[in-house]
Amino acid sequence: MRNCASSQPKTPAGSWSDGKTVGGESGHLEALLLGQLYRWNGEMDLGYIFSSGTGFRFPRGAVLSPDTAFVLRHLWLALFPEEREGFPPLVPDAVFEIRSRSQSLEELQQKAQAYLAQGVRLVVLLDPYAHQVEVLRPYRAERYQDPESVPLDPKLPGFALKAQELFL
Repeated sequence: MRNCASSQPKTPAGSWSDGKTVGGESGHLEALLLGQLYRWNGEMDLGYIFSSGTGFRFPRGAVLSPDTAFVLRHLWLALFPEEREGFPPLVPDAVFEIRSRSQSLEELQQKAQAYLAQGVRLVVLLDPYAHQVEVLRPYRAERYQDPESVPLDPKLPGFALKAQELFL
């Protein structure tokens, strides 16, 4: 078993730490976002949704783990079962990053540029504190201030991010 609890480091207080642990607000917002995508994909049946625990091996060798990712069904099913078990060697079709209080907006934008440079075609940045959503595609960026919802067509057909439920 990979990453079993006994091999993970303990904090000085004796609790387990995996390096990707987030605070309560961040975890809750990630769950809300996953729920939105899960409901949409349940109706559309276009692909697979992944949480922040999933690392993707990009073509240039980087392993990146977005807060949430979407992969089209045919791309996922084209992988060998062994490839699906490890870090999938593919570029997600869409990635989402939610800013935590410990991150600056500039850090989040740098992550977005790294995803775009690796071939991701849709990057969505959510800033729950400033009530902003940035949608980045190759050669195009859109910023929304305090939107009710943000349509993500054509990459995610029929999906409109309900941004208000993701703002603090």
